[in-house]
Amino acid sequence: MKNLTVIVGVALFGCGLAAQEQKPVPKDSSRVFVSGCSKGYMFTAGPRTEDRPGSGVPEGMHLRMNGPKAMMSEIKRQEGSRIEITGLIKKGQFGEDGVRVGPHVRIGGGPPQAGSAIPNSGGGQIMIDVEGWRRIPGDCPTR
Repeated sequence: MKNLTVIVGVALFGCGLAAQEQKPVPKDSSRVFVSGCSKGYMFTAGPRTEDRPGSGVPEGMHLRMNGPKAMMSEIKRQEGSRIEITGLIKKGQFGEDGVRVGPHVRIGGGPPQAGSAIPNSGGGQIMIDVEGWRRIPGDCPTR
């Protein structure tokens, strides 16, 4: 009986330590919790969950996921199911451009015109370094 108590105590103590071990967040980044759906390496942010209401990532935003190969293959197996990812995003990546004129309405500059000296290289992709994920209730919409 004493052995069982010791084993349970060690297990609980170990779980507490594992939950506290998070990498420190670099000054130029922020840790976010984003719920949504994945397809390949792309993640589309969905509505926020009740237990994590403020991630700062607006619904519908597309993120390019970076992470260890094993974790990315686990996430790929979850396609069609809602998941929540935890990761680091560089500050200022998803700041909205333009002037706010109403809820969900912004006015800003348009894309470069034909003949412009600045080609569109796709460099505006927002990246997230995935640290972890979890399955949440619900399914992803199909197109």
